Amino acid sequence: MRRADFHYELPEELIAQVPPAQRGAGRLLVIDGAGGPLRDLRFADLPSLLAPGDLLVFNNTRVVPARLHGHKATGGAVELLLERILDGRRFLALARASKPFRPGAAIALPGGATATVTGRVEDMVEFQLDRDPVSYFEAHGEVPLPPYIERPAGEDDRERYQTVYARDPGSVAAPTAGLHFDMAMLDRLGAAGVGTAWLTLHVGAGTFQPVRADRLDDHRMHFERARVPAEAVEAVNATRRRGGRVVAVGTTVVRSLESAAREGTLQPFDGETDLFIRPGYRFRVVDAMLTNFHLPESTLLMLVSAFAGRERVLEAYRHAVTERYRFFSYGDACFVTPEPTALVPREAP
Repeated sequence: MRRADFHYELPEELIAQVPPAQRGAGRLLVIDGAGGPLRDLRFADLPSLLAPGDLLVFNNTRVVPARLHGHKATGGAVELLLERILDGRRFLALARASKPFRPGAAIALPGGATATVTGRVEDMVEFQLDRDPVSYFEAHGEVPLPPYIERPAGEDDRERYQTVYARDPGSVAAPTAGLHFDMAMLDRLGAAGVGTAWLTLHVGAGTFQPVRADRLDDHRMHFERARVPAEAVEAVNATRRRGGRVVAVGTTVVRSLESAAREGTLQPFDGETDLFIRPGYRFRVVDAMLTNFHLPESTLLMLVSAFAGRERVLEAYRHAVTERYRFFSYGDACFVTPEPTALVPREAP
């Protein structure tokens, strides 16, 4: 397949620039991959789509204030977007400047800090900071709003571009399907007999990079750090035994669970994943997903298309444009069920 097979036309005014006034106040489009009708609901209707015994799996990563502005010794402006923190005060970042970064070059950063260029890793630049990177980014970094949000990050974004259940710092982008949930919704779902499980995938700066290859087979997926603990594996297995569905809250959860099942059965997982899910992939773990609307020609749109069918998903996106849904990170959500051929036949363990 080709990148252009996942294109759709999106009016710019439908790209949400700010979050809704309250969490959970958005809309919810139900996409049935088996061919049922599209349904226009509100996110508040989510409990009606779930049954007692179903399991919601969440990504509890926490967004780091990952964007920094500094300058070289020559005075040239520099923008850094943290990819990940390494050992020994080193970190990787997407780095922008008017001229290439040379090893040994010093970058002056806010708060009197200095980052020294130590090398490159593919399209990332490696730096050595003169202090602890974790506490430094928390104190001086900016919320890394995606490039399609055309405004500076504000103080409100420190709360709203973060899930209410965020725990483990390490992401440079929010797992945006989770932004819709408030504690009241989590309580409602628990009272209705819907279970919860938690895993961690730290979203890297590569998530902002477009697919450049025309043929999907030529695309190289970026690596991200994921951890699927034994408790989540047991929760999935228990759900299978009682006949419930495993519902992934976001594409990061889908990639984590499916990465942990690459050997055929779901196992605890702690490592790097570069799993590229596109049409033709057969899902081993996930029975339904909650996700936001994704960019044209993006790997995330390809993942959803693998699950519910490319033509079905593009039809749903055209419907969403006509109905004036809000798109992308601060936008509305979709509840997606699979086309039958997308699933590996599975039995309860």
